[in-house]
Amino acid sequence: MHPPRILLGVNIDHIATLRQARGTRYPDPVQAALLVEEAGADGITVHLREDRRHIQERDVRLLTEVLNTRMNLEMAVTEEMLTLAEEVRPAHVCLVPEKREELTTEGGLDVAGNIDAISAACRRLAAVGCEVSLFIDPEPDQIEAASRAGAPVIELHTGAYAECTGEAARQEHARLTAAAEMALELGLTVNAGHGLHYHNVEAIAAIPGLHELNIGHAIIARALFVGLKEAVAEMKRLVIAGQEAGFVASLEAHDHDHDHA
Repeated sequence: MHPPRILLGVNIDHIATLRQARGTRYPDPVQAALLVEEAGADGITVHLREDRRHIQERDVRLLTEVLNTRMNLEMAVTEEMLTLAEEVRPAHVCLVPEKREELTTEGGLDVAGNIDAISAACRRLAAVGCEVSLFIDPEPDQIEAASRAGAPVIELHTGAYAECTGEAARQEHARLTAAAEMALELGLTVNAGHGLHYHNVEAIAAIPGLHELNIGHAIIARALFVGLKEAVAEMKRLVIAGQEAGFVASLEAHDHDHDHA
């Protein structure tokens, strides 16, 4: 049976980064989100950081009202953010680690080391109808802890893979593949993202069982040259092509094993 089509969530944070650089009203991330949806994105991801360096609370509230797909709100596990999410009630909430000095999210959430606080956050968010995802490194102890915390979804941090080449990249890819397999066996929905771009995304999309990839910086950067709608459409074509290639490879491997059984 052919797997469900892999989804593409587009992170529009860096539209807001450009706006905040001058403190203007443009470019408007809400307008960008609607264009991204028209181009075929399956969801819109925004990270409301504690320092408000790009996405603002106003953006989150407006997106809740106008999106035709769904919003995935990335946020830290803080009382301020949990209270906002309880009020806004986005379709999806992805809990992420956050340090003010970092340029971008540098690693996965330590669920195993903060199981009580994260479990409580998952319960609060689920109570208002949010599907909760935990952004974690592809490590067995974190996957097991995510399951115990009560989150139905994980997002595997692909940053280490994105920064590698050659044999190191192959090892990271194998680690992500094993992590996805373990999470699926535990009944979790598995997403992935961070650092993915037009030259490395197909191999990740080929990992069996992935539900969604979340990609932002590469798409916004590409949009400078081809326009936002085309940049999204190009990425979606690559993601689907990667999934198809992975499906074909798995069928061929199954047939090979069956022939030699």
